[in-house]
Amino acid sequence: MQVHSSFFDPPQAVLERIIYQMEKVIIGKREVIEKLLIALLCGGHVLLEDVPGVGKTMMVRALARTLDCSFKRVQCTPDLLPSDLTGSSIFHQQSMQFEFRPGPLMANLVLADELNRATPRTQSALLEAMEERKISVDGETHSLPEPFFLLATQNPFDFEGTFQLPEAQLDRFLMKLKLGYPQAEEEVELLSRVEERHPLGQLRPLLLPEEFAALQMETSRVHVDDTVKSYIVQLAAATRRHPEIALGASPRASIALMKAAQGRAFLSGRSFCIPDDVKQMAVAVLAHRLLLTPEAAMAGAQGEVLIETITAATPIPSRHYAPAL
Repeated sequence: MQVHSSFFDPPQAVLERIIYQMEKVIIGKREVIEKLLIALLCGGHVLLEDVPGVGKTMMVRALARTLDCSFKRVQCTPDLLPSDLTGSSIFHQQSMQFEFRPGPLMANLVLADELNRATPRTQSALLEAMEERKISVDGETHSLPEPFFLLATQNPFDFEGTFQLPEAQLDRFLMKLKLGYPQAEEEVELLSRVEERHPLGQLRPLLLPEEFAALQMETSRVHVDDTVKSYIVQLAAATRRHPEIALGASPRASIALMKAAQGRAFLSGRSFCIPDDVKQMAVAVLAHRLLLTPEAAMAGAQGEVLIETITAATPIPSRHYAPAL
């Protein structure tokens, strides 16, 4: 087995090279790339919601090449069946036995393109994979490879032929990210880079899957002080009391926010979390989990703006957050 030299480098140096390489393909979106990487360090799944053509699928492809992991892409359509994702048992005439033929979910990195075009029945087939890291086919359970990430895209403006994602499935995405349009000078740079050939073909693997799994283990060891945990709980509780929010952040959301804060601290080279880690990750982790009241939705309220308002109004604790020696 080939061992990448980056395995012996400091973790933050490796992660910085991953970000730098992905920026060759996705220009001017370092913050989004960092949050995507943080989600993967936490073992979480990501929903990419934005207009067509801004690079959602290309960013996932760049990530797959950089991490040297198995990659499968599923184009979600209304006629997509759950077995098209999980695989099925096929009768083998020579052995006179049923043989399991794995579907695209049996990969390290799975891209579900236009997830909201799949039927609710097919969307529900993803829940077990996302939460349990396993799938059930014909009464038999099959474990998914490690690490396993599901990255899904959806177009927020095209409602024809789409099915709204249920709250239970939205809650299982660690983050929802948006790329947005590039700045004018960034778009000019993009045109220059793809003029002769696409930079995606020039990317090289920087980590093996097992090496990235080791970074995940280190991320989970980042210390979270009780004061920071209390700050997370205060933010979650504030969403449950807000008059414009019918359904606030659940305890699963609090756990997700803590893990995201650990990921940001690890990416920053710290062995402990600070309140700013929580504050900077709050919108990406919490906004998509909120259910607004009908009145707020009719008035055009947005979950992202409400979370920003809540974090601005919640006092930030001040104390030493490093673990005691």
